[in-house]
Amino acid sequence: MSTGEALRLSDPLFDALRLSELRRRPGVKWQRVAPDVLPAWVADMDFDVPPMVADAIEQIVRYGDLGYPEWPGGSPLRTAFADRMLERYGWTISAADVREHTDLLQALQLVLHLGTAPGDAVAVQTPNYPPFLATLEAMGRRRVSSPWTRTPTGWAPDIAGLADAVARENCRALLLVNPHNPTGRVLTRDELTEIAGIARRHDLLVISDEIHAELTYAPHRHIPFASLDDDTAARTVTLTSASKAFNLAGLRCSVAHFGPQRLLALRDAPPVDLYGTVSTVGVAGTLAAWQYGADWQERLMRVLDRNRQQVSAALASWGAEVTAMPEATYLYWFEADVLGLGEDPVEEVLTRTGVLLDGGAPFGDDGRRYLRLNFATSGPLLEEILARLGSLARR
Repeated sequence: MSTGEALRLSDPLFDALRLSELRRRPGVKWQRVAPDVLPAWVADMDFDVPPMVADAIEQIVRYGDLGYPEWPGGSPLRTAFADRMLERYGWTISAADVREHTDLLQALQLVLHLGTAPGDAVAVQTPNYPPFLATLEAMGRRRVSSPWTRTPTGWAPDIAGLADAVARENCRALLLVNPHNPTGRVLTRDELTEIAGIARRHDLLVISDEIHAELTYAPHRHIPFASLDDDTAARTVTLTSASKAFNLAGLRCSVAHFGPQRLLALRDAPPVDLYGTVSTVGVAGTLAAWQYGADWQERLMRVLDRNRQQVSAALASWGAEVTAMPEATYLYWFEADVLGLGEDPVEEVLTRTGVLLDGGAPFGDDGRRYLRLNFATSGPLLEEILARLGSLARR
């Protein structure tokens, strides 16, 4: 799709949002802002619940029941996830190695609890998702940051620097985020293979967050880290959910694939309810999204592609050095300096334009001068957001 074609595309399923209805939504994205503010911060999309998900939940409430589910061998998500990985990525896994969790952060914290100890060093590529960085601090794990590099063609992982940091700090684990939040980069097979070599040489536990995988734009392709080879699979726990690609965070439902069998045994040793269980509604909504959401998701990706091109064009018009658009996600990471901002760019944008973005120091020291814009909204609302931001660039 050319830039011109993308910018002309309109889809009533995603572009007919009403601001008055959005402001009545009870979620954190719209409730945390004043009535005159446009929120483009937290990674929730503004779009309505996918129809197939709404139908599945209504079916349970109206014609099924909300009693105890009959899942003697685990929820149906285990087999559904294994089927989806094979269908989408050619990755063959056993459903017996999949477990459900209430959300991805819970799964991350559980794996860190079981697989590392307070004081252990955990490598992470920065900038990075703030709750991940906060988790490492709260759990007493020693964060070892490996900054990404901005190149003339876009963001690149400093894999040599990562290798040096892992060796120097005697890291026990690697927290891998791919596709990367906030830069939107999709790691290539060669890059993943180099990282797998680091993990093998230093016997790292790898926790691979792949929650944005299904938001990857062609021609880029997501490759599950654990699918590289047997050694990589045996040391990797893969975390994901339908929550990002289908906007279902409130269902509190995620899955984890455990490659390390010793870690899976530790996870299963306590009483089954100790770590919480997913709800019938969460499982039904996720299954509906995975089984019946292909057409909806295809339309979504066309709209998101259009929107990322619209943000890129706006940045260029403001004088930014635009290198490459996000290769995945609906998040655009850009330099705050293009808007002439001071030391607290998020607060300054909010005060001066009435737009709430994310960014700054919570993403790590190398995120201080950057902003993250969530462009998963209707065309008209995105135009208004960009117009407000552009008023700063023109001053």
